[in-house]
Amino acid sequence: MPEIEPTVELHEGFSEPTAGARPWADVVEVLTNSEMFWLSTVRRDGRPHVTPLPAIWLNGVLHFCAGAHEQKTKNLEFNPRCILTTGTNQLRSGLDAVVEGTALRVTGAAQLRELASIWKSKLDWSFQVADGSFRDGDGRVGLVFGVAPTKVLAFGKVPYTQTRYRFTAAAGLDDQQ
Repeated sequence: MPEIEPTVELHEGFSEPTAGARPWADVVEVLTNSEMFWLSTVRRDGRPHVTPLPAIWLNGVLHFCAGAHEQKTKNLEFNPRCILTTGTNQLRSGLDAVVEGTALRVTGAAQLRELASIWKSKLDWSFQVADGSFRDGDGRVGLVFGVAPTKVLAFGKVPYTQTRYRFTAAAGLDDQQ
Protein backbone atom coordinates (compact mmCIF):
# COMPACT_ATOMS: atom_id res chain seq x y z
CA MET A 1 0.00 0.00 0.00
CA PRO A 2 1.56 3.34 -1.00
CA GLU A 3 1.90 6.22 1.44
CA ILE A 4 -0.98 8.67 1.34
CA GLU A 5 0.11 12.23 0.69
CA PRO A 6 -1.41 14.63 3.24
CA THR A 7 -2.46 18.22 2.89
CA VAL A 8 0.41 20.34 4.25
CA GLU A 9 0.02 23.62 6.13
CA LEU A 10 2.78 25.70 7.75
CA HIS A 11 1.63 27.42 10.95
CA GLU A 12 3.34 30.77 10.44
CA GLY A 13 2.54 31.97 13.97
CA PHE A 14 4.76 29.25 15.42
CA SER A 15 7.43 29.23 12.72
CA GLU A 16 10.37 31.49 12.01
CA PRO A 17 9.61 34.12 9.32
CA THR A 18 11.92 32.56 6.73
CA ALA A 19 10.89 28.95 7.41
CA GLY A 20 8.91 26.75 5.05
CA ALA A 21 6.77 23.73 5.71
CA ARG A 22 8.76 20.56 6.36
CA PRO A 23 8.33 18.02 3.56
CA TRP A 24 6.17 15.02 4.46
CA ALA A 25 9.14 12.79 3.54
CA ASP A 26 11.07 14.26 6.51
CA VAL A 27 8.27 13.22 8.87
CA VAL A 28 8.04 9.74 7.34
CA GLU A 29 11.78 9.36 7.92
CA VAL A 30 11.37 10.24 11.61
CA LEU A 31 8.40 7.87 11.99
CA THR A 32 10.28 5.08 10.21
CA ASN A 33 13.59 5.45 12.05
CA SER A 34 12.34 6.19 15.57
CA GLU A 35 12.30 3.27 17.93
CA MET A 36 10.46 4.78 20.90
CA PHE A 37 7.19 6.68 20.97
CA TRP A 38 4.92 8.03 23.72
CA LEU A 39 1.34 6.73 23.54
CA SER A 40 -1.31 9.02 25.04
CA THR A 41 -4.75 7.56 25.81
CA VAL A 42 -7.62 8.52 28.10
CA ARG A 43 -9.01 6.45 30.98
CA ARG A 44 -12.77 5.94 31.41
CA ASP A 45 -12.85 8.65 34.07
CA GLY A 46 -11.16 11.15 31.73
CA ARG A 47 -7.69 11.05 33.28
CA PRO A 48 -4.84 10.92 30.75
CA HIS A 49 -2.47 7.97 30.50
CA VAL A 50 0.91 8.24 28.79
CA THR A 51 3.43 5.46 28.33
CA PRO A 52 6.57 4.88 26.24
CA LEU A 53 6.61 1.98 23.80
CA PRO A 54 8.25 0.94 20.54
CA ALA A 55 6.26 1.45 17.34
CA ILE A 56 6.68 0.54 13.69
CA TRP A 57 5.70 2.70 10.71
CA LEU A 58 4.44 0.53 7.85
CA ASN A 59 2.30 1.48 4.84
CA GLY A 60 1.22 4.81 6.27
CA VAL A 61 0.16 3.37 9.65
CA LEU A 62 1.95 3.47 13.00
CA HIS A 63 1.81 0.06 14.77
CA PHE A 64 2.38 -0.84 18.41
CA CYS A 65 1.88 -3.84 20.66
CA ALA A 66 0.22 -4.00 24.10
CA GLY A 67 -0.89 -6.70 26.50
CA ALA A 68 -4.63 -7.39 26.74
CA HIS A 69 -4.76 -6.40 30.42
CA GLU A 70 -2.57 -3.29 30.25
CA GLN A 71 -4.06 0.10 31.08
CA LYS A 72 -3.45 1.44 27.57
CA THR A 73 -5.41 -1.46 26.04
CA LYS A 74 -8.30 -0.94 28.45
CA ASN A 75 -8.28 2.77 27.57
CA LEU A 76 -8.32 2.03 23.83
CA GLU A 77 -11.24 -0.39 24.23
CA PHE A 78 -13.25 2.47 25.77
CA ASN A 79 -11.96 5.25 23.49
CA PRO A 80 -9.72 4.26 20.55
CA ARG A 81 -8.62 7.82 19.77
CA CYS A 82 -5.01 8.34 20.75
CA ILE A 83 -1.79 10.22 20.08
CA LEU A 84 1.71 8.88 19.50
CA THR A 85 4.68 11.24 19.74
CA THR A 86 8.36 10.83 18.93
CA GLY A 87 11.34 12.98 18.16
CA THR A 88 14.29 14.29 20.06
CA ASN A 89 14.90 15.82 23.46
CA GLN A 90 17.08 18.51 21.87
CA LEU A 91 16.01 22.15 21.71
CA ARG A 92 18.07 23.17 18.67
CA SER A 93 18.08 20.11 16.45
CA GLY A 94 15.81 17.41 15.13
CA LEU A 95 12.19 17.02 14.23
CA ASP A 96 9.41 16.06 16.64
CA ALA A 97 6.23 14.39 15.36
CA VAL A 98 2.78 14.08 16.93
CA VAL A 99 0.46 11.52 15.28
CA GLU A 100 -3.28 11.73 15.99
CA GLY A 101 -5.62 8.94 15.01
CA THR A 102 -7.77 6.00 16.03
CA ALA A 103 -6.18 2.73 17.14
CA LEU A 104 -7.60 -0.35 15.42
CA ARG A 105 -6.63 -3.94 16.18
CA VAL A 106 -4.51 -5.67 13.54
CA THR A 107 -5.41 -9.37 13.38
CA GLY A 108 -4.57 -10.49 9.82
CA ALA A 109 -1.91 -13.21 9.88
CA ALA A 110 0.02 -11.94 6.84
CA GLN A 111 0.22 -8.38 8.16
CA LEU A 112 1.17 -9.60 11.65
CA ARG A 113 3.95 -11.76 10.19
CA GLU A 114 5.29 -8.76 8.26
CA LEU A 115 5.19 -6.61 11.40
CA ALA A 116 6.84 -9.34 13.49
CA SER A 117 9.65 -9.50 10.93
CA ILE A 118 10.16 -5.73 11.16
CA TRP A 119 10.08 -5.84 14.99
CA LYS A 120 12.81 -8.50 14.85
CA SER A 121 15.03 -6.67 12.36
CA LYS A 122 14.60 -3.20 13.87
CA LEU A 123 14.36 -3.93 17.60
CA ASP A 124 15.57 -7.54 17.94
CA TRP A 125 12.24 -8.54 19.51
CA SER A 126 11.05 -11.99 18.49
CA PHE A 127 7.33 -12.59 18.11
CA GLN A 128 5.36 -15.53 16.79
CA VAL A 129 1.97 -14.93 15.21
CA ALA A 130 -0.99 -16.91 16.53
CA ASP A 131 -4.72 -16.31 16.93
CA GLY A 132 -4.60 -12.75 15.54
CA SER A 133 -1.90 -11.53 17.92
CA PHE A 134 1.79 -11.73 18.83
CA ARG A 135 3.27 -14.27 21.25
CA ASP A 136 6.69 -13.76 22.80
CA GLY A 137 9.11 -16.51 23.85
CA ASP A 138 7.42 -16.79 27.26
CA GLY A 139 3.97 -17.23 25.69
CA ARG A 140 2.69 -13.77 26.60
CA VAL A 141 0.07 -12.37 24.24
CA GLY A 142 0.55 -8.99 22.59
CA LEU A 143 -2.32 -7.28 20.82
CA VAL A 144 -1.20 -5.26 17.82
CA PHE A 145 -2.82 -1.93 17.04
CA GLY A 146 -2.48 0.32 13.99
CA VAL A 147 -3.03 4.08 13.98
CA ALA A 148 -3.66 5.61 10.57
CA PRO A 149 -3.02 9.32 11.05
CA THR A 150 -5.84 11.79 10.72
CA LYS A 151 -3.50 14.64 11.60
CA VAL A 152 0.24 14.91 12.20
CA LEU A 153 2.05 17.89 13.66
CA ALA A 154 5.77 18.26 13.04
CA PHE A 155 7.94 20.63 15.03
CA GLY A 156 11.24 21.47 13.34
CA LYS A 157 14.16 23.14 15.06
CA VAL A 158 16.58 25.58 13.47
CA PRO A 159 14.72 26.95 11.79
CA TYR A 160 11.77 26.54 14.13
CA THR A 161 8.71 25.35 12.25
CA GLN A 162 5.30 23.95 13.00
CA THR A 163 3.74 22.07 10.11
CA ARG A 164 0.33 20.37 10.07
CA TYR A 165 -0.40 17.41 7.83
CA ARG A 166 -4.05 16.47 7.38
CA PHE A 167 -5.28 13.22 5.92
CA THR A 168 -8.60 12.49 4.29
CA ALA A 169 -10.91 10.26 6.31
CA ALA A 170 -10.00 6.63 5.70
CA ALA A 171 -11.62 3.35 6.64
CA GLY A 172 -14.59 5.11 8.23
CA LEU A 173 -12.43 7.27 10.51
CA ASP A 174 -13.08 10.96 10.81
CA ASP A 175 -10.89 13.84 11.90
CA GLN A 176 -12.60 15.53 14.83
CA GLN A 177 -10.21 18.50 14.93
